[in-house]
Amino acid sequence: MKKFHREVETVFEKLTSIIIKILGSSFTFILAFGMVTFFLCNKGFYSQDALHIIRDLIPVITFLSLFVIQKEFNRFSAALHLKLNELVASHKPANNAVINIESKTEHEINELSKEYAELAEQAEKNEK
Repeated sequence: MKKFHREVETVFEKLTSIIIKILGSSFTFILAFGMVTFFLCNKGFYSQDALHIIRDLIPVITFLSLFVIQKEFNRFSAALHLKLNELVASHKPANNAVINIESKTEHEINELSKEYAELAEQAEKNEK
């Protein structure tokens, strides 16, 4: 079952990557903008059937795009966290408590945030 899940995940990641490249390209934006402009400017050109098709397609595309965008954001976020963890771990005087902070509770994050705010205040006082 784990192998099947990994393969599905791999296929989904490849598909997500392709869709993000297509949806994020300037050509796709220009094409979409052109289509919207065409339909707004030529109200007499299209029929009610075309309007209903477009009205039905927009929520479907938006709904599916939500999952694709979320998947890409999760991958980007995980990569960013790994890079930050590597930087913190490689710096000797750094506080290693912030490594994997994304897995901590909100209360723990707030406590660490207060500690860093106090350190910033002390650093400001030392500069003066």
